[in-house]
Amino acid sequence: MLASLLGAGPAQAAEDGNTIVGTLVNSAEGNTPVEGVEINVTTADGQEYTGTSGPDGKFSVEVPGEGGQVTVELVVDTLPEGVELRTEDNVREVTLLPNQTLPLAFPIGPDTRHVETTWDRLPGLVYSGALFGLIIALASLGLSMIFGTTGLTNFAHGELVTFGAVVAYYLNTSAGIPFVWAAVITVALAAVFGWVQDFGLWRPLRHRGTGLIAMMIVSIGLMFLLKNVFQYFTEGRLLNYQEYLTPAGHDAGGLFTYTDRDIAIAGTCIVVLLAVILGLSYTRLGRATRAVADNPALASATGINVDRVVSVVWIIGTALAALAGVFLGFQLGVTFQIGQLVLLLLFSAVCVGGLGSVWGALVGSLIIGVLIDLSTLVIPSDLKNAGALLLLVLILLFRPQGIMGRRERIG
Repeated sequence: MLASLLGAGPAQAAEDGNTIVGTLVNSAEGNTPVEGVEINVTTADGQEYTGTSGPDGKFSVEVPGEGGQVTVELVVDTLPEGVELRTEDNVREVTLLPNQTLPLAFPIGPDTRHVETTWDRLPGLVYSGALFGLIIALASLGLSMIFGTTGLTNFAHGELVTFGAVVAYYLNTSAGIPFVWAAVITVALAAVFGWVQDFGLWRPLRHRGTGLIAMMIVSIGLMFLLKNVFQYFTEGRLLNYQEYLTPAGHDAGGLFTYTDRDIAIAGTCIVVLLAVILGLSYTRLGRATRAVADNPALASATGINVDRVVSVVWIIGTALAALAGVFLGFQLGVTFQIGQLVLLLLFSAVCVGGLGSVWGALVGSLIIGVLIDLSTLVIPSDLKNAGALLLLVLILLFRPQGIMGRRERIG
């Protein structure tokens, strides 16, 4: 350990000067006090003052005057036999203020602190990244389903994530509903909101033959509208749920720390993702959805109600986004900016995995989640999302169909 300042507080400055204090301990012998070590203080005008550490390792050197630049030296020759400074830094240049008591430390003995290395951080970052990836996979899957069936690039999808966090917050705090039930009600309300969106906005636009570019611009307008509504209700503040904010951590074999809340979130994400993906693969509704995604006109000619299928997709997609928002409320806090923070990550995950591929949305989200956390090993955490966007650029350059997408011929 560093030579600590334990017990040095009681020393007081001289009435007409200053005092330099500290405690010398030897980490090689269980932080035992080091006695008889001289500490010399030399002022700018050449005056010297000396103090010696006592049986408790404490030293105190009074320096008369108004302070200023002084040189503090631990006299190495006065160290007991076999006791050494941790570094060669036995001389310090410090500035004393008038009537100041200045604590000073000199490290003695080997460094017994555990310094976390890159390899120490790696398992925890993989764990946190995988958990984040599972959460955004919910929203990415909904975004991929909507794009696959309608061809719409929905820029308002991030605000559907915010919808989940904000509604769950108010149900949990203002209405006093337990968090688990608040989350369930939020998902149900989001499903209704998804149907209302399609019935009141997107279906009329489709029936009018509105182009996808125009519809994308509408989604941008909807994004700003919803964002401002959420900002009004949250007053621009960072909010928190009333429950499960600081769960107890459990050690995973010394590799990382996890909580029961994390396990519950991860388990819920896995169950919901598998249920939706398997439902799309093996149920009648799933086959109809895939048929509409492949060719809406042909699907309609075979008797499939395209509008009904698209409405179901909007219901499921919005519910998935809201559930992701509920969980992100723990990691990012409940804020009107959640959608802004994750929207580009959602697009990156969908594009990396493969546009329109449900399994690709899951794989892409996990890759993005782990990548952005691992990137903090080499870049500042404020720039970690840049790694996901760089991966998106590389995917679009070298494999534009995504990891699990199919190559298609255009024209």
